[in-house]
Amino acid sequence: MQNVAGWLFSTPFLALFAVFMALPILATLAMSFTDFGLRNVTDPLSAEFIGFENYTKLFQDEKFLTSLFNTAYFVVVGVPLTIAAGLVIAVLLNNGIDRMRTFFRIGFYAPVVTSIVAIAVVWRFVLDPADGLVAGVASELGMTAPDFLGSETLAMPSLIVMAIWRNLGTVMVLFIAGLQAIPHEVREAARLDGAGAWNEFRLITVPLLRPTLLYATVITTIGYLNVFEEPFVMTNGGPANSTLTVSLNMYREGFNFFHMGYASAMAYVLFVAIMGITVLQLRLLKDNTT
Repeated sequence: MQNVAGWLFSTPFLALFAVFMALPILATLAMSFTDFGLRNVTDPLSAEFIGFENYTKLFQDEKFLTSLFNTAYFVVVGVPLTIAAGLVIAVLLNNGIDRMRTFFRIGFYAPVVTSIVAIAVVWRFVLDPADGLVAGVASELGMTAPDFLGSETLAMPSLIVMAIWRNLGTVMVLFIAGLQAIPHEVREAARLDGAGAWNEFRLITVPLLRPTLLYATVITTIGYLNVFEEPFVMTNGGPANSTLTVSLNMYREGFNFFHMGYASAMAYVLFVAIMGITVLQLRLLKDNTT
């Protein structure tokens, strides 16, 4: 009887999930094996089945390979820096800062809940080579500020810095929760044994934070693999596709060029990559959390 009641209470959610999530996911999978385009929108069944042609075409597409490399670059550089910065700030806010602790926590977390459009406006002003904040400071020092968002070399690092600033608050909150879960007696025992601040952090704090580290790394990696808003709003994938990511490329193919079957295949390649990297992270870090 309890099982029946549980299923009845779950029915509204399951119905909504099936219609708005499960069905579109399955439809997208089927679409990835067809040449679905704008002409097939009114009659989806008229799309021609082409098998794995979209998938084989992807890895011969120079633009897709560029977007794949850019996304990997964004993840490999951005994730470790975000995790490291979040951990350092969490430790400082948990132990080192006594005054205005709540103010600093809110300040670091504010970008997480701020609109990407507002963030883009601020960062465009900061990085503008003519009238931006950085340009003004450089001018006072007798220097010329580079065009951060207009340079093929500097555009992606600039987006990574913005992404770290924007996502730092989430990682910080997770680590603060993890730090507060560490028994105070363990720290006291380490100090009584003569452990300094660095040894306490390295031998006590970090090992006990491994479950939190695992979770923070996994969700940050998934978010960075799906990076879309930063390049879409700030650079539109430029200059010369140097900030074109897989998600942005997929959006263009699907909604600008209406190559929806091709975009669907791109989405599932990204999905497989996310699943593979997540499983790898779980295997590498989970053994040390048990």
